[in-house]
Amino acid sequence: MPALEIHDLRKVYAGGVEALKGISLDVQPGDFFALLGPNGAGKSTLIGIVSSLVNATSGSVKVFGTDISTDREAAMRQLGLVPQEVNFNFFEKPFDILCNYAGFYGIPRAEARRRAEQELRRAQLWEKAHATSRTLSGGMKRRLMIARAMMTQPQLLILDEPTAGVDIEIRRGMWRTLKEVNAAGTTVILTTHYLEEAESLCRNLAIIDGGCIIENGPMKALLAKLDVEGFLLDIEGELPASLPHVEGVDLRAADRFTLDLEMPRSMNLNSVFASLDGAGIRVRSMRTKTNRLEELFVRLTGNKEHAA
Repeated sequence: MPALEIHDLRKVYAGGVEALKGISLDVQPGDFFALLGPNGAGKSTLIGIVSSLVNATSGSVKVFGTDISTDREAAMRQLGLVPQEVNFNFFEKPFDILCNYAGFYGIPRAEARRRAEQELRRAQLWEKAHATSRTLSGGMKRRLMIARAMMTQPQLLILDEPTAGVDIEIRRGMWRTLKEVNAAGTTVILTTHYLEEAESLCRNLAIIDGGCIIENGPMKALLAKLDVEGFLLDIEGELPASLPHVEGVDLRAADRFTLDLEMPRSMNLNSVFASLDGAGIRVRSMRTKTNRLEELFVRLTGNKEHAA
């Protein structure tokens, strides 16, 4: 049984605007799944329907086999949502925010207090449990929202841009939290405009554009469709003002000491090194460019902006 089963989902807004055009999608239990797409692709509408905040025009959504249209309450008990905007009371304490949220779902107070401590510790917020929430940093507030969503022990957790606007150090800390949540058995669906985040965390993904799913499958299989590969070359000394031309290779300076290189997978890298050596450029070390997903995204959607 899929954790999330979407069949022929359509949403038509007033004026005949089609936000979703018959989307079908399955997410398997225990998966860490990325939902990507450019602005206006339909991601927010899709998440809104799955979380029962938006009504579909037609089609069906099931959460672990429970149809949200026929048994909304049972379906929502299995689902946790972390919205993009911080939406808790800044004058409440994190411990109280979690306990009150649990009470809304009928969880007894004693159990709510136990879960609140557990989730705050997992989110590395226990030391801030009784501080006013407005004193938390941006990253702490984001982690608090994840902890709040986990208070109902959902089987499916949906995160809409959970790391938007935070720096890379905070993002990596949140990645560790999400990996722990997923490793504990919770199915995670992530939308993000940081494509390297999706590539690092997720095992499967779907790309939505124009209200349609245009790609859907394992991350590794989709990335394997790329017929080019990229490298960053660290050189000895500084790069010359003019770089050599190498047939079939996109070669440019990342900075004064680093070359950014893209080449067909079928091409021999030694021939590239020979051309660089002939131009007096000595390669000291090489590393693979990690964000191949961005290239795939641009190719499929024709949109040079990150998914947002």
